[in-house]
Amino acid sequence: MPLFGSHLSISGGYYKAVETAAALGMDTVQLFTKNNNRWQGKELSEDDVRLFRQAIERTGIRHPCAHNSYLINLASPNDVLWRKSLDAMIDELQRAEALGLDGVVAHPGAFVGSSESAGLRRITLALDDIHSRTQQIRCQIWLETTAGQGTCLGHRFEQIGEIFEGVREPERLGVCVDSCHIVAAGYPLQSESNYVATMTEFDELIGINRIRAWHLNDSKKPLGSRVDRHEHIGEGHLGIEPFRHIVNDPRFAEIPVYLETEKGERDGEDLDTMNLRTLKGLLAVTAEPYKRHTTEFKQRESTESLPD
Repeated sequence: MPLFGSHLSISGGYYKAVETAAALGMDTVQLFTKNNNRWQGKELSEDDVRLFRQAIERTGIRHPCAHNSYLINLASPNDVLWRKSLDAMIDELQRAEALGLDGVVAHPGAFVGSSESAGLRRITLALDDIHSRTQQIRCQIWLETTAGQGTCLGHRFEQIGEIFEGVREPERLGVCVDSCHIVAAGYPLQSESNYVATMTEFDELIGINRIRAWHLNDSKKPLGSRVDRHEHIGEGHLGIEPFRHIVNDPRFAEIPVYLETEKGERDGEDLDTMNLRTLKGLLAVTAEPYKRHTTEFKQRESTESLPD
């Protein structure tokens, strides 16, 4: 099964997010390494790094990741903002590397007053520049699928596929798929046939093997709305079935899945605990339909990997 986790607060210390995840029975955790609405963050101290890494070792939390600042826009046509975004993204990677995180989830960017093609070129150039300046960093950038609000890129699979095709080091990138976002972008997941068709298209245009993580969120808005509004699992327009497909898909065994749903309590129960209980309750359903599709995927991948 996947590794279940959530985005958690670092209030009181970075290690607090790890300890909270473990206390809630999670396998993994996502966090911000600084204030997500500021360009600069307080420098990580030796104690920050030591306590975080000790907490990871002590709790057994696996594949922790970060989400980058919302201010970063690698597609910006404004040279000053674009350069500022590059420097900020490098800082995000350096902070994540120091903490020992596996990846930094990043929205590809918004083209604002330019065009889709110009925005995608800017993202590709930005990633090449970032990679050239972080050669010693193991931590990857995980491009997140978006809902497509405004001029945000990454809501069509072909856009992300074009980025992978354009960069010099695609092996240093991964993808984080957000269930709310892809449905808002117009990709259905409800029925088994919907799910298989959508993931087949993803595989053809990007590659299933590039998925490093999932954000599991229901949606307050309907299919194709292009509006990003998260809802608790099973309480929005996705309903339960898409999550049944995802958590039972053998291709995502050992892949981290992070909740980004509202925090708080309901009837005395932590809301993350409630959502995780719902997700884990879906694991009892047979995975046979997904095993069949996975076999077909592996056979195709094996054939494609053969030399000419």
